[in-house]
Amino acid sequence: MKSTDAQTKPLASTRTDVTVKVAYLASRFPKITETFVLQEILAVQRLGVEVELFPLRRERTTTMHTEAAALVQRAHYTRWLSWAIMRTHLHFLRRKPRTYCGALWTLLRANWGSLRYSVGALVFFPKAVYLAFAMRAHGIAHVHAHFASHPAAVAFVIHRLVGIPYSFTAHGSDLHRDRRMLREKVDEAVMVVAISNYNRDTIIAECGSESGSTVVVIHCGVDTQKFRPPLAAPDGGVGGRLSIFCIGTLHEVKGQAYLIEACRSLTQRGIETDLHFVGDGPDRRRLLRQVERAGLRNRVTFHGEKRDDEVAALLRTAHVVAAPSVPTSDGRREGIPVALMEAMSSGVAVVATRLSGIPELIENGECGLLVECRDAGALADALQQLHEDPAQRHRLGQAGRAKVLQEFDVHTNAALLVDRFRASHLAGASPPLVSPVGPTVVRVTS
Repeated sequence: MKSTDAQTKPLASTRTDVTVKVAYLASRFPKITETFVLQEILAVQRLGVEVELFPLRRERTTTMHTEAAALVQRAHYTRWLSWAIMRTHLHFLRRKPRTYCGALWTLLRANWGSLRYSVGALVFFPKAVYLAFAMRAHGIAHVHAHFASHPAAVAFVIHRLVGIPYSFTAHGSDLHRDRRMLREKVDEAVMVVAISNYNRDTIIAECGSESGSTVVVIHCGVDTQKFRPPLAAPDGGVGGRLSIFCIGTLHEVKGQAYLIEACRSLTQRGIETDLHFVGDGPDRRRLLRQVERAGLRNRVTFHGEKRDDEVAALLRTAHVVAAPSVPTSDGRREGIPVALMEAMSSGVAVVATRLSGIPELIENGECGLLVECRDAGALADALQQLHEDPAQRHRLGQAGRAKVLQEFDVHTNAALLVDRFRASHLAGASPPLVSPVGPTVVRVTS
């Protein structure tokens, strides 16, 4: 199903002079691989929206994007349990016992059968109740959650308890791995953002055609000024070494094992490659062993986690970016990898798999090349094709940037979100503020 103009164009009824205070809910922050959350928040703020960030957990990391530091300093991190949290529960039990018990019951009933979601419901419910009181005290007019899993469930509870309207963005594995409680989350949301038409179709198939008016397609985007083509393309014509980058978490869902096998095949064909993995993750040791077995030790570099400005610099040295994503046995799958958008915005030719929403970003042969999942031979063929035809690499790189500028620019797409936040606010969906007497948000700095 293709998105319609009504789904993607700004709403004519909104006013740019309306100030709205939005709470962003994220699973973890600052998570180095979730640049799309960070860049969206920054873009939304530039459009005049006052954003308060409420991460469900603090990501313990030594590497973070430069712009994330300021958000970390003012983010609302909450403890798992405290006297203040217990007091908010007593507050709602005394004043809204049926609403409180109903929200908890819905969490347990709708997630029954999923160990992960049932445990998550119990773990995050105390924090969700606390955040409901805190957000109302902070004058939040709208809650937007990233991911259809735990963050959307927390937004659901907040809405039930204090009436603040909410929306959420469904990305990849959060939607495709387990859809428990999705119908309840969609039914009470004022907007559900699907990052692809593929995701929109999935949500509507699960929740019914009546959800179609709620689900809109708004792509994730990248900063097209930060990710720009180099002044001169990197060397590497026919007969030279092909510089291949793969950017993302080292995990089965990213399909890095098939890329290593493809490079082994290219070596056997007499094509020299330099393969660069940017990122870290649970599969690092397994991939290192595979590299050793393939005899590619001197041809593969593991760079580890990098900030987005460092990634932008590395992309200026790349000939090709590969994203051989695959669905996993436990249901994980990509949405549309932001790493592909960054590469295309940088004018780099890309090779990826036909999976989920990826064909909505890459039109095969027009702005990149697509191959089937788990087909290392086809992946090697595509890379060889780009190695032997530098002119095609250049053409695909230019077309890729044009595609991102048109449909995947973070500032353009953030404006679509802001338009709908303001429309929700003008519709009077947010109830009057409660008195800010009582517990306030705890900022945890350690």
